[in-house]
Amino acid sequence: MYKKALSLLLMGNLIVLMGFVCVKKINDAELAAQPVRQLKLELEELEEKAREREMLLSAEMPENVSGGLGIADVAVSGQRVVDYSLIEHGCRYFLSDEDMEALLRIVEAEAGCEDEDGKLLVANVVLNRVNNDSFPETVTEVVFQRENGVTQFSPVANGRYYTVEISESTISAVGRALTGEDISDGALYFAARKYADSDKMKWFDDNLTFLFSHGGHEFFK
Repeated sequence: MYKKALSLLLMGNLIVLMGFVCVKKINDAELAAQPVRQLKLELEELEEKAREREMLLSAEMPENVSGGLGIADVAVSGQRVVDYSLIEHGCRYFLSDEDMEALLRIVEAEAGCEDEDGKLLVANVVLNRVNNDSFPETVTEVVFQRENGVTQFSPVANGRYYTVEISESTISAVGRALTGEDISDGALYFAARKYADSDKMKWFDDNLTFLFSHGGHEFFK
């Protein structure tokens, strides 16, 4: 009788422990997904604001103003010109949750100490690669790409990619990139010369076209 009661007690404790572990894993998964959900919400808000603004401008445009493919002509009455090129059109890139998290993490890992434009530039490079036939077709594949067994992004190799905490600035920068803002001049590569291997930087200098420097990074294509 004593052994049976002890067994039941141990089984009950085990069930409680397993329940605690499952709840903790669920909470950890939810915390990891928060930046992705937050960015999606921000992009949805941007799209909604863009639609509202476009409807407002359309309602305000006078009937005797022609155009619609670019900048509207000035009306004879002196009404203001409506420049459609300035209207926001929402998200240009639509990523899976996996790709979104990969982009957020690599930007944070590579440019966590940079200003927001520095983070935007890293996001631009990743997306430029996705759009280039010489690189994989998805963000996740670009981030984890290996050439001759060597990773393309050092934070993936040293593990920093997996441990970063994604900042508000990174979420904002990635959001800007996903809505089509690109300040990279087509860059496909970047490097921090101060920390890079000298042989790697020599390859950059000999085989790529230098574009510009921003913060601690140099950008090439």
